[in-house]
Amino acid sequence: MLETSVRLLRLLAVLQQRREWGGAALAERLEVSARTVRNDVDRLRRLGYRIESVPGPGGGYRLGPGNALPPLLLDDDEAVAVAVGLRAAAAGSVAGIEDASLRALTKLERTLPGRLRPRVDALRSATVSAAGGGPAVDLETLTRIASAAHAHERLRFTYAAHDGQGSERDVEPHTLVYTGRRWYLLAWDTGRDDWRTFRADRIRPHPPGAHAPRFLPREPPGGDVAAHVLRGVTAAPFRYKVRIRFAAPAAVIAERSTPTSGRITDLGAEGCELATGSDSLHDLAIYLSKFDVPFTVLDPPELREFLHGLARRYLRA
Repeated sequence: MLETSVRLLRLLAVLQQRREWGGAALAERLEVSARTVRNDVDRLRRLGYRIESVPGPGGGYRLGPGNALPPLLLDDDEAVAVAVGLRAAAAGSVAGIEDASLRALTKLERTLPGRLRPRVDALRSATVSAAGGGPAVDLETLTRIASAAHAHERLRFTYAAHDGQGSERDVEPHTLVYTGRRWYLLAWDTGRDDWRTFRADRIRPHPPGAHAPRFLPREPPGGDVAAHVLRGVTAAPFRYKVRIRFAAPAAVIAERSTPTSGRITDLGAEGCELATGSDSLHDLAIYLSKFDVPFTVLDPPELREFLHGLARRYLRA
């Protein structure tokens, strides 16, 4: 009986490794006969696992979705990756999954083999998150957006602009983009007849209808969704349009900034130029201080005046 149980667990693990398995390939992988594979598949089905038969020469099997989540059998690298990912998710930018992530992490670490614990502990003790404190997105909202995009269904929502004013939108959702600080939705806005980028934390989806209108996906602008979203984010209508020249190579400034910080132009021996924006001169001053390299404010004049005032205050201190 113990041998049969071990064999069933091995069969379940193999079925999780890829979408479909031929019967002969399964038998060879498990080093058993084709008849044993058929019998073990029947046993797993009686235990509640949905294993579908795949038609074709020799037949095959596919592990389908069941009524409950089956045990996930992970190899060493997969287990460590999941543990690290769950710990990051517990302090991430999606609201509502922190507790679930911690519960899942507790279950995983309780069952980790002793040989893997040092690897997980080393990663935990030797790393610290420096992610920006971006606004959290409600998990239900994120799931609703992703489901509509996946099913090619129109999405209606109330969108809050940066000044707090709300507007009703009807869009064809294309892709969610995560920049490491914020979630954005790229969608075709049917009311504006153009592509638009929306911050997901400002989206309040309307209740889904019984039959949401479907659409044929459009080709994204430029063919690169992430690049298009980042260009739109860095060109947002900020109160202050900013140009900074750094006396440092573009690669150095890029390493110390995020993709949404702005557009960096390489000026060769002269250094590089950063084009960005903000609604707060104070936030800009704090942001510039982190680069720790000489810089010149090209625009706007208000930022130069603010930095002069800040310098005088620091000298008096």
